[in-house]
Amino acid sequence: MKNLYVIGYPGSGKTMVALGLALKFRQEGKKVSYFKPVGIPMRASGQEDEDAVLMKEILGLENPISDIVPFRAGQSYLSGDRKEELAEAVVGSYQRVARGADIVIIDGAVKPYIYKSWGMDDISLARLIGARVLITVKIENDFSVDQTLFLNEYLLARGVPLVGNLFNNIPWPMLSKTKGVFVPILEDRGFRTLGVIPRRPEIAAPTVEEFYNELGGEILAGRKRLHLLVEDIMVGAMTLEGAIRYLRRSTDKAVVLGGDRADLALAALETSTSALILTGGLYPDVKVLARAEEKGVPVILVHYDTYTTVEKLSKVTRHITPGDQAGIRITLENIEEYCDWRAILEELEG
Repeated sequence: MKNLYVIGYPGSGKTMVALGLALKFRQEGKKVSYFKPVGIPMRASGQEDEDAVLMKEILGLENPISDIVPFRAGQSYLSGDRKEELAEAVVGSYQRVARGADIVIIDGAVKPYIYKSWGMDDISLARLIGARVLITVKIENDFSVDQTLFLNEYLLARGVPLVGNLFNNIPWPMLSKTKGVFVPILEDRGFRTLGVIPRRPEIAAPTVEEFYNELGGEILAGRKRLHLLVEDIMVGAMTLEGAIRYLRRSTDKAVVLGGDRADLALAALETSTSALILTGGLYPDVKVLARAEEKGVPVILVHYDTYTTVEKLSKVTRHITPGDQAGIRITLENIEEYCDWRAILEELEG
């Protein structure tokens, strides 16, 4: 049994990499299964874990979701006493999911250190299951490389075999620096890079619905258009005079502003806007809702302040759905074109 554990931080596209590799390995005649030891519940949809639902359907897995994702992350887990129970559940579920497979692709938790206090973090689980690790890297700034280097060295110190690093969802302006600066830093220290995948909005930009899943709140308009992509987040805190020029700088954006700023809301609706997110629990002027319906722009009312709202939105990442054939195709294309998948397969089989 060959196990590949894909780990990384939010926004690094772990599941998309896992999906692309699973599809490619299957094309190569391998029987591939999928396992996610620690998942997260989705607030609005009610699903246990959207990634598991996607992989179960695309790969045609017969195992129930409760085996594919045996445990869900909880922020107050140390209040309980379930360490041994969790370990037993994870190992048992893995064995059932792995039965009959050539390769099991294991999807890491939302952050690699989740459940470290119980010794059930990604690195500890990789040792327990006997998996090789692939790190997906999201570049935000130079500190992202420091974080990646730290994680590589930690894996080495723990004796966990590392397949390599895959830079994923990299903005086009950062591609040259990633290839010319970041990759050599890792390679100079003996850590392999297996590809640099550029950002593609079709599968990288979250949808309005995914923002709503994170924020909750109330949908006041545009309920049928929650599929719209959001490529940028802008805060409506300027005067009306400068609003139009500011708002025109970005397309397919979500505009976050107070519900009492009808002037800015109406101005945003005259530009390329995917959603209005109204903070502070303040209901907008009826003219805003009427214009939003006319434009087909979703309006979401939340009770958070603007700062908290933007903080939450910055953590939202895109999830491909089973019916998103274009997204699934692009995910496979990214692996074929930008990732050294053959080296990963050789590493697993070696």
